[in-house]
Amino acid sequence: MGFDDIIERRNTHCAKWDMMEQIYGVPRDEGIAMWVADMDFRPPSCIQDALQKMLEHGVYGYFGNDSAYKSSIQWWMKNRHGWDVDVDAIFTTHGLVNGTALCVEAFTDAGDGVVLFTPVYHAFAKVINAAGRKVVECPLVNNGGRYEMDFAAYDAQMTGTEKMLLLCSPHNPGGCVWTMDELQGVADFAQRHDLVLVSDEIHHDLVFDGAKHTVMPLVDPSISNRLVMMTAVTKTFNIAGAHTGNVIIHDETLRAKFGAVMAALGLSPNSFGLFMTTAAYSAEGAAWVDELNVYLTENRRIFDEGINAIPGLKSMPLEATYLAWVDFSGTGMPQSEYAARVEKIAKIAVNHGETFGTGGEDFMRFNLATPRALVQEAVERLQSAFKDLQ
Repeated sequence: MGFDDIIERRNTHCAKWDMMEQIYGVPRDEGIAMWVADMDFRPPSCIQDALQKMLEHGVYGYFGNDSAYKSSIQWWMKNRHGWDVDVDAIFTTHGLVNGTALCVEAFTDAGDGVVLFTPVYHAFAKVINAAGRKVVECPLVNNGGRYEMDFAAYDAQMTGTEKMLLLCSPHNPGGCVWTMDELQGVADFAQRHDLVLVSDEIHHDLVFDGAKHTVMPLVDPSISNRLVMMTAVTKTFNIAGAHTGNVIIHDETLRAKFGAVMAALGLSPNSFGLFMTTAAYSAEGAAWVDELNVYLTENRRIFDEGINAIPGLKSMPLEATYLAWVDFSGTGMPQSEYAARVEKIAKIAVNHGETFGTGGEDFMRFNLATPRALVQEAVERLQSAFKDLQ
C-alpha cells in the first residue's frame, strides 16, 4: 500500500476525520481533515506483521522481558541520531503528552512556572495549566519567515519561580530545525536560570534535506544533570493510537524523581505499543521513513507553491515535521473571516493558530501527511476561497 492510496478513515472512530464537523463545522462527507497531527498512511509492513503475529497467537497477556524493545530504541537512536542511550535511562509512557504531564509532576510544584517558547504545541499549556502550574510564555521572533529565540528578552522575563523549560525540537508548529548555536543558547539559558530542560523531540525523524537535527544530549554534555529527553515511535510511523512514548533520563537524581511519580501512579506500557515499537525501530522501518520523507518533501513543495501564490498568505518554510504553518496576516482580514473561508468555503479543517499561544494569532496549521491528491485538492480549494485577492 503506497502513500498515494486513499484510505477511508471516516466512521472508524478517527478523531481527525470523524470529529471535524463537530469541532470545526466542516462536513465529514465533503471536508478535508488537515488538523490532528497523524498521517493518512498505513505504517510499514514490519509493524503490520508484528500485529498480525499477535493476532494469530490470540492471547493478549502482560508483556514480559522488554530487552528487545529497549535494544531497538538504543539501535535507532545510535544509527539515526548518533546518540548512545543507556538502557536503564528509558521510561515508557502513555505517549508524550502523558510524558509531559509526568515531567511537570516530577520536577515542579504547584504554582511554579514552566517556560514555553511560543507559539508551540498546544497540549503543553493545557497540561501545565491543568496541573496548577504557571505557563511562562517566551515569544519566538519571526525573522523573515523563520522563528528565532531572543534570550536577552527571556532573561529579563525570569522571576526565579520558573523550574522547568519545555522545548519542542524540531519545532511544532513552525517546522524549524534548531541549529547547534540555537540549541546551545537553550542549554545556556536553562543553566543560567537553573531549569530542568525537557526536550520533546517527537518529530526528530521527519526532517527534510538541507536541515540537520541534533538531539539535545549531543549539544552540551554539561547539562546532563538537568536534561530530560522525550522521544516516540508514534509520530514517525503513524501509530499514535498506540500511545507509546519514551522519556529518557541519564541523570540518576532526575531519574529517581521521575520513576517515583510513575510508580505512584501505577503506570506500565501496553504490549501492543511495545511490539510495534520493536518492529518499527529496524532496518525495514528506517527504509520506510526515508521513503516517507521524500514523499512529504514533494507534498510540501506543492502546498507551499500553491499557498504562496495567494496574495496575503505565506507558508513558513518547513524544515521538519509535516505541519505547514500559514500566516494569514497579509490578507488584512480578521481571524473570523479567513477561518470562515478555510472552513466554510474550502471545507478544510485545520488548527487555529491562537491555540498555540502568543505569536500564533495570525496563523493556521495544515497537516500535509495525506495522499498527494488531497494536498492538491486542498490547495485548489484554498485558491478558490481567496480568489478575490488574486
